[in-house]
Amino acid sequence: MTEPVIRRATAADLPAIVAMLADDPLGRTREDLSIPLDPRYTAAFHAIDADPNQLLAVVERGGDVVGTLQLTFLPGLSHRGGWRGLVEAVRIAEAERGVGLGATLMQWAIEKCRERGCRMVQLTTDKSRTDAHRFYERLGFRASHEGMKLVL
Repeated sequence: MTEPVIRRATAADLPAIVAMLADDPLGRTREDLSIPLDPRYTAAFHAIDADPNQLLAVVERGGDVVGTLQLTFLPGLSHRGGWRGLVEAVRIAEAERGVGLGATLMQWAIEKCRERGCRMVQLTTDKSRTDAHRFYERLGFRASHEGMKLVL
């Protein structure tokens, strides 16, 4: 098995990223796998890629994109003006799950937050994703807050 490479995503990675976002019960209801891709995905990619406080990453193994996450660096006044790293949209391709790629990707993201001087790393995960909750807890995350969202 080839070693995984974690790198900044390119526009060419979008079909694989969207496919991973859609590959679960929640994602199937909100993503669009039509080809060509909905231009909103491309617009979002370019906005993320142009923002120095955003990092869309992929895991590549054997030439295939098999994982992704988005990392956002947030300045804040609390915690003495400490920055935070916000991790979103973590996905590992179904065929690659259970071999440690998710942990490798998350540890990489945590290290990127350290390099940027973040005081904490935070994420949200849907309440229905109990396997994900256990995964994040094994990495040291604690459900210390109740998150809320308003879908528009």
